[in-house]
Amino acid sequence: MSNQNENKFKSLLEVLLVSTRLGFTSFGGPIAHLGYFYEEYVRRRKWMDEKSYADLVALCQFLPGPASSQVGIGIGVMRAGLLGGILAFLGFTLPSVIALIVFAVLLNQLGFADYGWIHGLKIVAVAVVAHAILGMAKNLTPDLQRRTIALFAIVLTLLWQTAFTQVGIIILAGFVGYLLYKQQTIDDTTSSSKFPISRRFAYGCLTVFFGLLILLPILREATAINWIAMFDSFYRSGALVFGGGHVVLPLLEREFVPTGWLTEEQFLAGYGAAQAVPGPLFTFAAYIGAVINGWQGGLLATIAIFLPAFLLILGTLPFWDTLRRNPKVKGALMGVNAAVVGILIAALYHPIWTSSILSAVDFAFAAVLFSMLVFWKLPPWVIVLTGAFGGFLLSLL
Repeated sequence: MSNQNENKFKSLLEVLLVSTRLGFTSFGGPIAHLGYFYEEYVRRRKWMDEKSYADLVALCQFLPGPASSQVGIGIGVMRAGLLGGILAFLGFTLPSVIALIVFAVLLNQLGFADYGWIHGLKIVAVAVVAHAILGMAKNLTPDLQRRTIALFAIVLTLLWQTAFTQVGIIILAGFVGYLLYKQQTIDDTTSSSKFPISRRFAYGCLTVFFGLLILLPILREATAINWIAMFDSFYRSGALVFGGGHVVLPLLEREFVPTGWLTEEQFLAGYGAAQAVPGPLFTFAAYIGAVINGWQGGLLATIAIFLPAFLLILGTLPFWDTLRRNPKVKGALMGVNAAVVGILIAALYHPIWTSSILSAVDFAFAAVLFSMLVFWKLPPWVIVLTGAFGGFLLSLL
């Protein structure tokens, strides 16, 4: 029994340490985060196989909320149970939460920013995402049919840019995959995933998710208490956004700027800071909360905007392994996984490439970083530091 407890403690500590390191080094937005996770959890540590990772990504892309955070929570749960999921979330999220709360508190004293190193970190994201796409495409689009699905996903993602684009593409790709592969015998090389949470607990999480979505606006109108109004605004933003962190920013702007909770200038300053820090873009909520009500407001905002993501991933994970092993569902997932590759390729172009590669020098620097990661096998944190320093030097030219 003592050995079992010791092993559990080691697993929890490992989850916390690894996720915290990712929280300090994962720059570049949600798509880049999936690349960092793939490198760390799948290729390096082999906590799960590539198909299970792709399936988890597909599930989290389908759910509303911050997809990269939900993927991290899911990996933590599968590795070390519910507490592992909580620690994975805390490790990945707290570095940027603390940084943005500090920035909000010191906003009036610090009136400058060096955008050179930020641009270097954007170029890092190009290299990381490109590497992740190469690995995933090799395994998830091995035949002409799935490559065609990926191609259509690229085209639709780039030409039909709405908040519901990814969900629509995933549904369509799942239907096409079902039609193409429902009669095909599939070599099941995916190991069984373990979800150490019960279905009863999952039903409870889904009940709380929908209950708060209905109850919070009612309480807001009935009480007129500021902290309830804040919690409601952040919770609804986290619960109803599809498409990741970039989509939640305009939702938050509409919730807090017109109502006078913060000025347009304060919002834009925080937006720049959120782009500069590692971790999920949803931590921008911590900045807004801290501007409104100090560090307490920052913590309240963080809990409120991430709570829906927690409830949804914990409410769906226990059913996911059974569903994806059904032959018909598995055929649909083959289509979905191919579409995820296409969505990642489209995201590599826009917004990552279009906002990062602005000159021949930028492209050359991206090629160097990509070679360091792929050919020289250097760890991601070395790539991040090199990118930041190189971006600063390029800004001096």
